[in-house]
Amino acid sequence: MTTTEGPQPPVTGGARRSDQPVFGGNRGMGTEYLEITGLTVTFDGFTAVDGVDLTLLQGDLRFLIGPNGAGKTTLVDAVTGLVPATGSATKSGTELIGRKVQQIARLGVGRTFQTATVFERLTVLQNLDIAAGADRSPLQLLRRRRTVEPRVAQALETIGLTALADRQAETLAHGQKQWLEIGMLLVQNADVLLLDEPVAGMSHEERAATGQLLRRIGADRTVVVVEHDMDFMRDFATSVTVLHAGKVLAEGTVAQVQADPRVQEVYLGTPAMAGAADA
Repeated sequence: MTTTEGPQPPVTGGARRSDQPVFGGNRGMGTEYLEITGLTVTFDGFTAVDGVDLTLLQGDLRFLIGPNGAGKTTLVDAVTGLVPATGSATKSGTELIGRKVQQIARLGVGRTFQTATVFERLTVLQNLDIAAGADRSPLQLLRRRRTVEPRVAQALETIGLTALADRQAETLAHGQKQWLEIGMLLVQNADVLLLDEPVAGMSHEERAATGQLLRRIGADRTVVVVEHDMDFMRDFATSVTVLHAGKVLAEGTVAQVQADPRVQEVYLGTPAMAGAADA
């Protein structure tokens, strides 16, 4: 199994922010944000997401939790154009609902899936280079690059895969593939990231490294993490939204959400069971 120290903080000239995500965000509504109003998704008469309202601010590492079938992934699918929806989802004032997947991605909204979607037969560097070349012509992409583009080099450093840049993606450990997929969003300049169970199947060490990576990228972006791992949520979330039956059940800090009797009843179990991770 390939090993690495994991994602590391950028060692640059101090141009990047060093602060951490905080509850409520660190920039307010003056920069990039995601505002969801009355979002509803219905499949053959079944309402999977039912009038959800959420405001997600830059610098607030938001975790989206809830029982299986609560509508978490469907909500992300709706925001990113994978399923039709009604209501509104605006990225810094620009409506996303009704747009195509590619249009939403070009607006700076990126998402990952439970299983990393990388080009297995290509190297780490090639994966990042292709992602960074989304705005280049096919002819330009075919030309051999003699240097590494600065944003690609920065992404390699941030996700901790610089030493593995020439390694084929298929040889990476599970966690490293997830980091690579996040890096592919970074080089596309995505500033709203929707991550679907990013630590599923990871080792303890990989989960810790991924949490630190999310903290760093979350200081400068709007990051939403769909998650079932309660220990991971407690360690790294700055705010939490709980979905149940397609609706927002509770919202607040980790402590506030865990203390909410409604959350204990429908998701965490009794207070004595609140430390158990959801299967």
